[in-house]
Amino acid sequence: METNFKTIEGKSPQYYMLAAVLALLILPGVYATWVMFQHGLYHSGMTNRIPWGLQIILAVFYIGASAGSLVISSLYGIFGKLEYKPFARIAVYLALWFLIAALLSILTDLGRLDNLKSSFSHFNFLSMLSINPFLYNMYILICIVYLWAMLKEKEKAVKVIALVAVIWAILVHSGTGAIFGFVPRELYQSALLPPSFISAALSSGTALMILVILLLFKLTKRPLDDELVVRLGRLLGIFVCIVVYFLFVENSYRVYLAESREAGLHFLSLSGESGVLFWGGLVLLGSIVPAVVLFHPRTGKSIPWIAFASVLVVFGVLCERYLIVIPGQTHPPDLFPGMEIVGSPLAEGVVHYTISLFEIFQAVSVAALVGFAFVVGLRVLKLAPTEARLHEQPTSA
Repeated sequence: METNFKTIEGKSPQYYMLAAVLALLILPGVYATWVMFQHGLYHSGMTNRIPWGLQIILAVFYIGASAGSLVISSLYGIFGKLEYKPFARIAVYLALWFLIAALLSILTDLGRLDNLKSSFSHFNFLSMLSINPFLYNMYILICIVYLWAMLKEKEKAVKVIALVAVIWAILVHSGTGAIFGFVPRELYQSALLPPSFISAALSSGTALMILVILLLFKLTKRPLDDELVVRLGRLLGIFVCIVVYFLFVENSYRVYLAESREAGLHFLSLSGESGVLFWGGLVLLGSIVPAVVLFHPRTGKSIPWIAFASVLVVFGVLCERYLIVIPGQTHPPDLFPGMEIVGSPLAEGVVHYTISLFEIFQAVSVAALVGFAFVVGLRVLKLAPTEARLHEQPTSA
């Protein structure tokens, strides 16, 4: 069965209202970024001890969502699964904009926008912060070419570019994980962070794609086979289990080592913020509950339950990204093992980070921009299929 793609009409009052609301939501973030550029980052919740805040958390989340979205397109582009072809173009388009959102989040976190040029004018092979801008720029270019090949229906080119795109997405997220994993601090340093980042990217990207697909087909009133969503739900359940495995191994190793045991136990303690987010947000709500829902014989075949599980997975990965970025800064680093620091210009001990209103404005602004680009893209480009039916794969004699 051939899959036909068409633009949406986009002439209803509801469409214009949605586009207008998304456009207006961009403005507070622009204002907050301008204020920080003019007067300084003290308007945010960041301090000398906490140089990475909400925008870096969301940047890591968007990068993961981008890489995870490409998995859906690769099911068709690489493995030839025709039943996933209706979602392939949407997945690539969102992957492109998710990475742009990540770069905008990093840009708003800089404070001084004129410092951006140093990321491109200097290169250091020993610095992941220097390597990653190259990976990001090439990733955007690959996504553009990949989307062009799909829109032009160049099937041979799609298969080749799909493989390149997925490999590069793995490199991008491995590089992002290495930014944290290669830092010699108790709650950062871990060789497992790059693959752990990838597993969380697969789960968050798949969960977001399920939610986008359900919402898009419902609002445009286009036929969608429930079995396709059920299959994506099963795939999401597998990804969630992989995330749990990496969480168990990484934190067991952290507590096992004497030099990181104190920090690891503090991280997992229910008496602290990180422990509550880890056990309540990430493990229970973000992993165990969705896995039970997705693998249960009844709820795993229910579209509302699959959507509910997808929302929980997205929430859990957001908790995971927060737990990667913030606790490693709030917990004091052991800079001089076996020695006591009696004087320092920086605050010693465990510090706290509180998200400011300006950071929330910036976060909403970036998310609104992605939403605006998506609804406009649906009207301009042939991204949405007229229907999504389950294709029967041909069998050999």
